[in-house]
Amino acid sequence: QVQLVESGGGLVQAGGSLGLSCAASGSFVSIATMGWYRQAPGKQRELVATIPTGGRTNYADSVKGRFTISRDEAKNTVYLQMNSLKPEDTAVYYCNANIIIRDSSGAYRNLAVWGQGTLVTVSS
Repeated sequence: QVQLVESGGGLVQAGGSLGLSCAASGSFVSIATMGWYRQAPGKQRELVATIPTGGRTNYADSVKGRFTISRDEAKNTVYLQMNSLKPEDTAVYYCNANIIIRDSSGAYRNLAVWGQGTLVTVSS
């Protein structure tokens, strides 16, 4: 079973910084793209940032220049450093990964896995 375990988050004042991390564990062949999404109350889940293996990072326009996504492939971990936080950044942040597994028949499969979510609250 593959799972993503998130840490970080919490309460911070506007203008402050927070860091999130997400580690993949379990049995898998490799990890393709990892990323962060968020869901504010009453809104749909939206992309924050993604980072493919050895590829270019991608950010939502709303976080460009403030958030930085990074990845430690040896540790199967993705990070999100959030600076200059705004009240509108308040949301539950979810880690996501496209993970390659090998099923019982020996076939390779691409599995989309989500973390449990961590709450980030930015006070004004």
